[in-house]
Amino acid sequence: MKKVVIIGSGFAGLSAASFMAKAGWEVKVLEKNSTTGGRASVLLADGFTFDMGPSWYWMPGVFERFFNCFGKKVSDYYELQRLDPSYRVYWPDDNMDVPADYNELKIVFEKLEPGSGEMLDKFMQEAAFKYEVGINKLVHKPGQSLLEFADWELVKGVLKLDVFNSIKNHVRKHFKHPKLRELLEFPVLFLGALPQDTPALYSLMNYADIKLGTWYPKGGMFKIAEAMTSLAKELGVKFYCNHEVIEIKVENGIAKNVLAKNIEAQSSVHSFDADVVIGGADYHFIEIKLLLPQYQSYTEKYWNKRVMAPSSLLYYVGLNKKISNVLHHSLFFDVSFDLHGKEIYTDPKWPTSPLFYVCAPSVTDNTVAPEGGENLFFLIPVASGLEGDTEQLRDQYFDQILSRYENRIGQPIKDSIVFKKSFSVSDFKNVYNSFKGNAYGLANTLMQTAILKPGLRSKKVSNLFYTGQLTVPGPGVPPCLISGEVVSREVVKNYG
Repeated sequence: MKKVVIIGSGFAGLSAASFMAKAGWEVKVLEKNSTTGGRASVLLADGFTFDMGPSWYWMPGVFERFFNCFGKKVSDYYELQRLDPSYRVYWPDDNMDVPADYNELKIVFEKLEPGSGEMLDKFMQEAAFKYEVGINKLVHKPGQSLLEFADWELVKGVLKLDVFNSIKNHVRKHFKHPKLRELLEFPVLFLGALPQDTPALYSLMNYADIKLGTWYPKGGMFKIAEAMTSLAKELGVKFYCNHEVIEIKVENGIAKNVLAKNIEAQSSVHSFDADVVIGGADYHFIEIKLLLPQYQSYTEKYWNKRVMAPSSLLYYVGLNKKISNVLHHSLFFDVSFDLHGKEIYTDPKWPTSPLFYVCAPSVTDNTVAPEGGENLFFLIPVASGLEGDTEQLRDQYFDQILSRYENRIGQPIKDSIVFKKSFSVSDFKNVYNSFKGNAYGLANTLMQTAILKPGLRSKKVSNLFYTGQLTVPGPGVPPCLISGEVVSREVVKNYG
């Protein structure tokens, strides 16, 4: 039986593990941290259950398709609930709830801009085409050659895919009201570039948001990682948590084994033989730290020229009381969208007056907070690679956004905080070996799309492959599930 060693157990590593096991390989997954799931880890403290990473469940069909590949269903592992309203947006002067029902949303649009409901139909028709082609075709391409895209349907549809136009121009062509524009541009902030630098292809995210909906897995997002780990184990995958990989041993351009330090056993180093190695941890870390220079596909100079998606300044907050009239997801666009965007991408610095996001899962799920308590997760997007990530700085930002939050919900909460933990750039580096402390991977700009991303196969080590948010298809939980499938297909194609 052929052996594959997978480094890292984030969503992409977990996906690759199951697909490789299904193909009949012996699979071993090495994970630096004490639990699987990568960024989708969980923090249990004082009766609270905090998702430490992803908190938006979009594109439910991608998750369903993943489990279907193994004769399973999502409902075999966790229970999904569609959120309605999907989320709330706080503007400087008022707020808007985004209803799950499409016709209700059109009424909301019409109130802001007469004629925009009909325009939303047109916008959504185009977005539906992009979603269909993007999610069912483009993201499944391994990005090894331009010939992959010599597909008549893709060639025919290239203009409709709008890859050479920006999402900013595309949205502005359809809508005039600034609130509608911001609402439709916001999903691409998670893709890691300003709307003017992101291809209009990514209006497929608006289709995912508006038509496919925002969902929640009961218990928390880590339930997905738990489910994928459980599935992998059912398929025979062996997991080695607390195993920090320190080197990939390469002979004559072939990876022979992977050395990992058992963190619990202090000095103990284990060697894992491999016919193929799949890197599901941070691509840059694997290249620069685990391989000798002659076996690195990309130089440090190359990496430093990449446009990175943002990092995050996160706060996990537990309250000893319930708060009223809040939704599961809230976006605070009560300050300048443009200024914060520039401070993430154009002139990277700690933001002057940040946009932020609040997740209150205990509004939906009473299992994630003690009875009578509230679970809050605050997120400020910040530029990757920032220096000066101190506790003092984190406290300053927390005070700033907390007062804005209290002001908008009309309730004091500062005196009700019984638990608080922060997580930011330096933690992303230390906990996940994340390049420049990024949270979302590589930005989806035109020049970093498909074959222009770091390749899923090493150029210098023939049996070393990569998966995850720094290679194809890109950042986000659904793309990472697909990334694991794509890399597995390539391994099986090349190594049987």
